[in-house]
Amino acid sequence: MDETEKPGRSPRLDRVIHERARLIVLAYLSSSEIPSVGFTELKEKLGLSAGNLSIQLKTLEGAGYVKIAKSFVDNRPNTTVSLTAKGSRALREYLREMEALMGTLKPRSGTGKKD
Repeated sequence: MDETEKPGRSPRLDRVIHERARLIVLAYLSSSEIPSVGFTELKEKLGLSAGNLSIQLKTLEGAGYVKIAKSFVDNRPNTTVSLTAKGSRALREYLREMEALMGTLKPRSGTGKKD
């Protein structure tokens, strides 16, 4: 039994990833078929405002989980975001921790309530 399987151990959820907007950004990037996703695509697909997305991306970039590249295409600014290897590892670990947490939940019985 390794440390992640010890009974009673609290999950070590990465606080950077645990915030909803950052989690969906990482999930979207990790499932993308292309290595770099445009800022506008992220904003539209995830339903985030430009300001919120910018703040979340800066936090993820500061943690080393994403790489942000800025360039110009046809004289227009173009920002792309890619998941780093560190970000991919951190997301996988976060998901393992969440699965372990979910595995500790016990169904409630005898409450008389139906879901």
